[in-house]
Amino acid sequence: MTDTITPGGTDQLDSPDSPERIAVEKHPRAIRWMHWLNFPILTVMIWSGLRIYWSFDVSRVPSIRFGEETFFPDGFYEVLQLDKKLARGMAFHFSFGWLFLINGVAYVLYLAVSREWKHLVPRLAELKKVPAVLMHDLGLRKEAPEQGQYNVMQQLAYSTVILMGFVSLATGFAIYKPVQLGWLTAIFGGYKSARLIHFIVTMSFVAFFVVHILQVVRAGFGNFWSMITGYELEPVETDSPEAAAETEVADV
Repeated sequence: MTDTITPGGTDQLDSPDSPERIAVEKHPRAIRWMHWLNFPILTVMIWSGLRIYWSFDVSRVPSIRFGEETFFPDGFYEVLQLDKKLARGMAFHFSFGWLFLINGVAYVLYLAVSREWKHLVPRLAELKKVPAVLMHDLGLRKEAPEQGQYNVMQQLAYSTVILMGFVSLATGFAIYKPVQLGWLTAIFGGYKSARLIHFIVTMSFVAFFVVHILQVVRAGFGNFWSMITGYELEPVETDSPEAAAETEVADV
């Protein structure tokens, strides 16, 4: 279903200078629901995870320590009131972890059944456009390369996030039940290694959030609104056969 919308209100309906725009479906309802459910779920997961990490914040990589012996600088937990609340953090983390799992499985199943995965997984031919897309994003190129629903960098980012979700769940179970799921813990190199990988993935989610929000702001309000309504306004292609036919009918 497409709706023809002329910006500027009814006063400009007859103005030849008012370009018409049509509402084109961009995001299916299921994608939007799972997207907006995942945001608060993952936010609570990160918040509660930091409360758990507070109990044993020992960085195994000296080059990325921001505290004397810890990853985060001194006072980080106190300022954000994340200290001394281990039990509460574990309760929230494990509870919302199941919601994260259910939403993630539903999302992947929907992608497979609806074949929406084709919009997220880049084809080999699209990978050649990576330099051009990067140059456009950095403002070094005026015109963006041709793309489908998403450009190749978005496809790589969204596909990577799905893999990150899988790794975060797998490492989470590995450090949650290291004895009962000893085989899973062993796959990640043991308890300490699984915990480190889990933390790295968590920080990667935070980095993705920041970049994703900046990209949404850069794309404009219409892009953000399309994730709420499912539709995005696009200008009518006047040189298309359909538009030309409509113009001829209007002239008659």
